[in-house]
Amino acid sequence: MEAAEFDEALPLAVLESALSHVQWRLKSSSKRRLQIDVMALCAGIRPVVMVDYGGKLPELQQHLSALLRFCHKESHIFEHLRIMLIDDMIYLVHRRGLAEHARSSVNSEAQLFFVDLEQDPPQMIREREDNVAAIQLVSVQKIFSLHFPIIEQNSESLPCNKAGIVSTDTSAVDDSTTLGNPDCIDLSSCLQDTKISIPTLNGWLLGYPVVYLFSTEHIEEAIYNLSTKSLRVFRILFSRKKTRAKVTEPEEELMSFSVPYDLSMGGSREPWAEAFLSDMHKRWGRSKPAWGALRMEVTECYPQAIVL
Repeated sequence: MEAAEFDEALPLAVLESALSHVQWRLKSSSKRRLQIDVMALCAGIRPVVMVDYGGKLPELQQHLSALLRFCHKESHIFEHLRIMLIDDMIYLVHRRGLAEHARSSVNSEAQLFFVDLEQDPPQMIREREDNVAAIQLVSVQKIFSLHFPIIEQNSESLPCNKAGIVSTDTSAVDDSTTLGNPDCIDLSSCLQDTKISIPTLNGWLLGYPVVYLFSTEHIEEAIYNLSTKSLRVFRILFSRKKTRAKVTEPEEELMSFSVPYDLSMGGSREPWAEAFLSDMHKRWGRSKPAWGALRMEVTECYPQAIVL
């Protein structure tokens, strides 16, 4: 079936009204980042974005909750958007997108590469190799697949009592959950029995093809091993479709990630980079966004202090 045309005009207008309604005053750069993130979620291009702009907890959570509550009432386009908390990190998620992302990860449908930062020099390894942190990440992925099921499940069967249960089957979702209750899904307690570091979890959640892998027991080693290496920064850029008023539109960043220089000598021609860009183009085409071209840009970054 051909995907429906995604027109950003309506969601952008609703988002603008919501910001005004909840009196959330953002810097222009933060406001644009929020717009891009929300449009990427609604269009099905990204399942999860991390909100590291617009303030700190708990005010940031309060602003986002009020914002989504308004958006849910105004348009069904936002119905699958939720807020997720993990420790002191806050995310916006598309519950159907995250459900599919978790399922494909658990079923090994999407190939994932890791950079093992516990080794010096860092080494590239494949998913599910004999690595304790990688194996624990699979366990965490299974927990996410339970909390974001493709089919509605009984909340009593889940190990993390604080988390909200959602179904990606819209016919099975209660209207009060879909439209009127954008409360936060707190998954912090689900990580208590693991040694997975937040950067490792974020790499997977945010859909990076290459994830920095290290446990909470090796944070200092990971920081040192990454800070002393040159990096390649991979940026996914897009441009809006040309309008009559403008001959050209400036490119904007959809997402970015980095890989040690010595482990990405091929740059954008690395097999995993080509596969990732191909997948992004498929998502881009399926959603038929009101945006223009999508491309990957690769730049180099010399060794510098890293905060993980």
